[in-house]
Amino acid sequence: MTLFEQINADYIAAYKAKETVRVSVLRMLKTSVKNRLVELRRPGGELSDEEMLDIVLKEGKQRRDSIAEYEKAGRSDLASREAEELAILEAYLPAAMSEEELAAAVEQAVAEAGASSPREMGKVMSLLMPRCKGRVDGRKLSQAVRDRLSR
Repeated sequence: MTLFEQINADYIAAYKAKETVRVSVLRMLKTSVKNRLVELRRPGGELSDEEMLDIVLKEGKQRRDSIAEYEKAGRSDLASREAEELAILEAYLPAAMSEEELAAAVEQAVAEAGASSPREMGKVMSLLMPRCKGRVDGRKLSQAVRDRLSR
C-alpha cells in the first residue's frame, strides 16, 4: 500500500469515527497532494512515496514553526492544537534515527566524500540529506557533521 493509499484509508476511518482533528489534518494533507499534482501538471495522477514524504515533511515543518511562534506569543492553546496536528503527521514519517545510527551515517558519508575539514561540509551534507530524509532534523544532521569535521 502506498503512502497516499494509507492516508486515504486513515482519512475514511477517521471520518467514520468522527475524529475531527485527524480528519482536518488528513484532509489538508490530501489537498496539498492535489495541489502538488497540479503544480507538476499531473492532475488525476499519483505521487510517488518519495514525493508524498516531501509533502508530509513540509507540513510538519510548518507545524513546528507555528508551535514556536505561538509559544513565543504566549498562546499555549494554539500551540497545543498544532502539536496535536504534528503528532498525526509524524505517524506518516519513517522512524527517527538513533544517535548511533546518525553517527554511523555521518562517519560513512565523511569517508565517502574524503572530507577532512569543515570547509567540505557541503560534500558530506549532499551525500547525507537524501539518505536521512525524514528520519532526522536537518539542523541536527548539520550539527553532527560540523562536530565530526571539526575534530
